[in-house]
Amino acid sequence: MNTAGVRAGARVVARADGRGGTCLPVLEGDGPLALRRTRGSGTGARVLLVGAMSGPLGGDRLTMRAEVGTGARLGVGSAAATLALPGRHTDDARYDVRLTVAPGGELHWLPEQLISVRGSSLLATTHADLARGARLVLREEQVLGRSGEPPGRLITRLTVRIAGRPVLDQQLTCGPGTRGGWDGPAVLGGHRAVGQLVVVRPEFDDEPVTARALGEGAAVLPLPGPAALVTAVAPDALRLRRLLDGAAHLLAPAPG
Repeated sequence: MNTAGVRAGARVVARADGRGGTCLPVLEGDGPLALRRTRGSGTGARVLLVGAMSGPLGGDRLTMRAEVGTGARLGVGSAAATLALPGRHTDDARYDVRLTVAPGGELHWLPEQLISVRGSSLLATTHADLARGARLVLREEQVLGRSGEPPGRLITRLTVRIAGRPVLDQQLTCGPGTRGGWDGPAVLGGHRAVGQLVVVRPEFDDEPVTARALGEGAAVLPLPGPAALVTAVAPDALRLRRLLDGAAHLLAPAPG
């Protein structure tokens, strides 16, 4: 087996600065994963993930870590969509994200879309581990193929734990060579954009979310603990983003 490829990682740590704001004692990345601090809002810090190279390509192993301490607020986005591309190596690419939020911490994880390009093969995992009293807004979007092309092979897995208790563990496998009727009416129904939004708020303990449709192609479901999951499918990335932005506005309105 040829396992050659880029090995790279990035890490950001957010801490309360003792003056009502948030500092970033750790902000580091290498290879295709470059982190840049941008102007935040209020007491929060904001970071952009900037792709310094193409990828992930076949055989690459990329990791991203974000840690939010007690009383800190962090928003993480990306400067552009991530393209899963075929490469010289035949092995799957891997992109692993690990998120940790302490009590009273808040993380908004809002990257741009992941686009599965024809001929690529990617396993992307996101694991969020929250303490009781933590807050999270997490958005993931997958686009299956560029305009007019079929997708590559894409496996995504999203897991969320609150106070050590698993509240969500879901996997989606799409593209050539996969089983389970991923493109059938019970899964994507011919759509080429799929997304998830996870919102964790202590307020949901007193006012639980009720399961319901959120427009055509989207629905919200309560999760165990103070959490909710929105799933959405759409014919394209623009309409998917509108569905998820509307859901975020409803479930996690901005302060004020």
